[in-house]
Amino acid sequence: MNAVPNPPVAIVAVVVIGHNDASHVTDAVRSALAQGPAVAEVVAVDDGSTDGSADLLAALAATERRVRVIRRPANSGGCGTPRNTGLDAVTAPYVMFLDSDDILPPGAVDALLTAAKEARAEVASGLCVRRELPEGREAPWQAPLFAAHAVIEHPARRPRLVHDTLCVNKLYRTDFLSTHGIRFPEGRFPYEDFVFTARVLAAGPRLALVPDTVYVWHVRRSAVRLSISLDRAGVENWQARTHACRLAYEILLAAGEKALARAARAKFLDHELRMYVHELGLHDAHYRRAWWAHTRAHLAEYDAADWARDPTAPGSIVARVILASPEPRDLPRLRELAARPARLLPPYAHAPDGTPVWSADLPQITLERLLTRPVRLLPLAVDAELRPRARASRLHLRLRLHDLYGRLAEADPETVAVEWRRRKDDRTGHSRTTALAPAPTPDGGWSAETTVDATALGAGTWDLRLRIGFRDGAHREVTAHALTGAGLLRRRAVLSARHGVVLVQPYATHSGALALRVATGSRGVVAVARGRLRRLLH
Repeated sequence: MNAVPNPPVAIVAVVVIGHNDASHVTDAVRSALAQGPAVAEVVAVDDGSTDGSADLLAALAATERRVRVIRRPANSGGCGTPRNTGLDAVTAPYVMFLDSDDILPPGAVDALLTAAKEARAEVASGLCVRRELPEGREAPWQAPLFAAHAVIEHPARRPRLVHDTLCVNKLYRTDFLSTHGIRFPEGRFPYEDFVFTARVLAAGPRLALVPDTVYVWHVRRSAVRLSISLDRAGVENWQARTHACRLAYEILLAAGEKALARAARAKFLDHELRMYVHELGLHDAHYRRAWWAHTRAHLAEYDAADWARDPTAPGSIVARVILASPEPRDLPRLRELAARPARLLPPYAHAPDGTPVWSADLPQITLERLLTRPVRLLPLAVDAELRPRARASRLHLRLRLHDLYGRLAEADPETVAVEWRRRKDDRTGHSRTTALAPAPTPDGGWSAETTVDATALGAGTWDLRLRIGFRDGAHREVTAHALTGAGLLRRRAVLSARHGVVLVQPYATHSGALALRVATGSRGVVAVARGRLRRLLH
């Protein structure tokens, strides 16, 4: 008779928090229960809900012995207090955190627990996937950290860890948290994860990293009530985010983790600053002035070592422009530089001595060191325009690559591969390579032209991706800056033998890149109209 393997020991607790989320909270709890016998308890903390969430949880607890429900009498205003409440109630040796509108994918707990035990690690972490709803498009969070299994003896050996500010894609030894007094900020404290993860790293744990997906983060941008982190309508959100980043830096520095503290400041320039800069155009002048003044005050805290870390990085250049000007300026150009990949648009100014500079009136912002980067890392700028052709279903794409302070002329760009990728699933719908030719304009540069059949692409949102090829075999993948002149970016309805009618609209994304929306058939056209109405109301 074959030996029966020992069942997994129930040693993991999952703390689920929620407030007025009756539509999703039981799905979150069930995803924790579905992790299997390793989960000893699910502590569901209802943070003063008034929509019946607590009653749903109580009904679930009545049928599942592993579920315990804790009702807080009043809403705390944030996520930190209910997580601390759940943490205080945990009795298992390991603990995870789960938000009511997210889920744990199958196998998440087993993957983290196995890694933690094999590595004798205080913290095990895995890949989190951001899932945009209702579209379903998924994007991995900080994927380079989780490319392979790894054991990190101390966080300082991998400073990139400061980029993973989530608390929910991790398994913690409960006694590690309690011994070091690691808790979340209480009350209404947006971005409480930043502070909690800084406290974890400052305590110097041994970490295990796994390439498995261990958390699904649901992003509902069209929800009636946005999550705290997505509600960026007011400048208060930015102020809260900079405050959390400052506290994280101070926690790491106070623990003697100077390398991690420097990495946290660099992360702010590369992530937070770039993300909010490309959204500035969505706000009014009052917001922009308040945002600009607050950002200058925050950046003034940086010292020479912070600026010397990577002065050629796009976020660093954006930050230096902001510091150099007391009033908002060059917002479209800053937005393009903050994009991913970065695009540095003309004009390409020079100081009187010939040094490349940001602009003639900001000669102190020199770009000379930027141009020493390999061509594959340069912030190349490509203008793109789409115009209709005689055949109604086809669009004419015209591209122009700008010469970045003469740097590209040395590399000799020869070709451009044009690719349209569907945003939902990253599927390639159209790909074509064409030659680049010197542009017949006084400003120089290179140009290329091609066509795209919108009806052949099919329904969806399509992003334009370009791959510039150079004489020596090097290449640079870029997006294209959408030109918005007369006759461009206009919605068109065209007839199709296959679909009856196809609605086509080129548009500029928040970061200024060219994209294309295609809706097929009458149902697709109606869906577009409904989506537009929803966005306007939102």
